[in-house]
Amino acid sequence: MSRPKLARHLAASRPRNLDTPDDALRHSVRTLARRWLTLDAEAKELEELIEALVRSTAPQLLEQFGIGVDTAAEILIVAGDNPERIHSEAAFAKLAGIAPVPTGSGMSSGKHRINHGGHRQLNAAIYRTVIVRMRFHEPTIAYVARRTAEGRSKRDIIRCLKRSVIREVYHLVKAHPTTGEIGS
Repeated sequence: MSRPKLARHLAASRPRNLDTPDDALRHSVRTLARRWLTLDAEAKELEELIEALVRSTAPQLLEQFGIGVDTAAEILIVAGDNPERIHSEAAFAKLAGIAPVPTGSGMSSGKHRINHGGHRQLNAAIYRTVIVRMRFHEPTIAYVARRTAEGRSKRDIIRCLKRSVIREVYHLVKAHPTTGEIGS
C-alpha cells in the first residue's frame, strides 16, 4: 500500500476495548494515522499557498531550469529579508555563502573554495538547482564534461556552477533601490 492509502486504512480502523496490548497498539496507530492525514492535508494546502505567492511575486524564477517552488521561495525569503544588504551580485553571493575565497593563508595557488558562512538554506537551495542542472540540463552537462576534461574536480565544478546560478538569480530578484520590492 502507498503511505496515504495505508494511513486512510489505519485511520478507519475501529478501536476495541483497551484490554490487551494489541488493542492499545491499534488505538495508538489509529490516532497516529489520523494525525498524519491531517498534517499531510495541511502541508499540501501550505505548499499550494506558497506556490501561489511565489508565482505572484517572482514568476521569472520558476521559468529557470532547475528552480522549483521550494527553491524560489527560499530565494525570495532571503532576498526579501535583506534587500538593503543585496547591493550587488557579489554581496548576494556572499550572503548565500557562495562567494569564493582563496585557499591557503597568504600563498595563493590560484585555487578557491566556497565561503562557509552565509545563509545555509539558500546555499542548499542553489546546490539543489546545480545538481538538477548537472543531471538534466544539456548546456550544464556539456560544461561539466568540458571542465572535467580540463582536470577540474567535481567539487570545483559545483562551486563554479553555484556562482553562476547565484549570478543568474541575483538579476532575477534584484530589489528596486527605492521600494525594496523584488523586480519582475
